Amino acid sequence: MLNIFAISGSLRAASTNSALLAALAQNAPAGSRVTLYDGLGRLPIFTPDDEGERTPPEAAALIEAVTAADGVIVSCPEYAHGVPGGLKNALDWLVSRDAAVAKPAMFVHASPRSLYARAALAEIMRTMSFALREKAALEIALLGKKPPEMEAILAEPANRLAMNEALSAFAGFIRSR
Repeated sequence: MLNIFAISGSLRAASTNSALLAALAQNAPAGSRVTLYDGLGRLPIFTPDDEGERTPPEAAALIEAVTAADGVIVSCPEYAHGVPGGLKNALDWLVSRDAAVAKPAMFVHASPRSLYARAALAEIMRTMSFALREKAALEIALLGKKPPEMEAILAEPANRLAMNEALSAFAGFIRSR
């Protein structure tokens, strides 16, 4: 069973990125399990002085989850042409660890307009030595949709198939490493 860890870069209650990741978890192919990270808002602000023996429990849990995962999926909104601070903070907690090194990762997108954040996130994660599977990126446009609309879009057979196929391709990428 492949263990895939999914991180939404949004803290919004009705987040399109979080809804997309939840739908991915529900449409995971046989042999794969997608676990959604829910600790982004509880992470303390990264400071190198708190690494090692002083690592806060919230950060230690994130590091452990990424380390244990076979792969990581990130869905990220764009704020002011960049990666939201909460997600960047989570990645900063992983920088000096081996958790990200050669860890397969892919992106999923809930907005066709997040081009600057996509580029910035790819640069950050490449610098951290994640093994990005950019060809497996999935985009399902949910921007501006309310929860009932998101549910309907994510339940469409074509989108369910697209999610399953993207996860299957990512699972193949993970297994090939």
